[in-house]
Amino acid sequence: MRVVIAEDSVLMREGLARVLTDGGCEVVAQTADAPSLLKAVRNWRPDVAVVDVRMPPTQTREGAEAAKQIRDDHPDVAVLLLSHVVEATYALRLFQERADGFGYLLKDRVLEIDDFLDSVRRVAKGGTAVDPEVVAQLMGRRRGDALGDLSPREREVLELMAEGLSNGGICRRLFLSPKTVETHVNSIFTKLRLAPAPDDHRRVLAVLTYLRA
Repeated sequence: MRVVIAEDSVLMREGLARVLTDGGCEVVAQTADAPSLLKAVRNWRPDVAVVDVRMPPTQTREGAEAAKQIRDDHPDVAVLLLSHVVEATYALRLFQERADGFGYLLKDRVLEIDDFLDSVRRVAKGGTAVDPEVVAQLMGRRRGDALGDLSPREREVLELMAEGLSNGGICRRLFLSPKTVETHVNSIFTKLRLAPAPDDHRRVLAVLTYLRA
């Protein structure tokens, strides 16, 4: 898996490169600003770009705007955004535009190396990865009627789906059997009135319903 890193902190950038390389990824380019990131993506066409949300010169949203441009210009390149703080509204907007091949994690999550690498791989394969803190903030703000029929356990399962976990990942997190998780997921689909469709598609629709509720 080929990765481009965009991070203006040398220490953080080198740390990311080391973690990714040790995890079996090929880091093809390291950049410190948005223009260099866009050039690297054009030249290397990586599987995934790991991008800091805030980059020079203003340290606001240069990285996030570059990530959006990558997703518009190179839809085959996955993007994993990293941020020091939860910016749930902005994360939700990017997620709603196109959920596949997109992730949003807090930088502290990089310290949980196995989970971080799993998120990178999942996003590179076209999946999603959303930081639990982002999901929790959105969950606190958005408990609308669309979710009113869900049981507490179904809400918990849907929250983990929003983080990007597969059924197997939910099994491990909640210590449930595969059959139990499958039952909860199917019940969520039914209660959210999501018509039969490929499971991956319905999972994205369920998560978007949850985030918009």
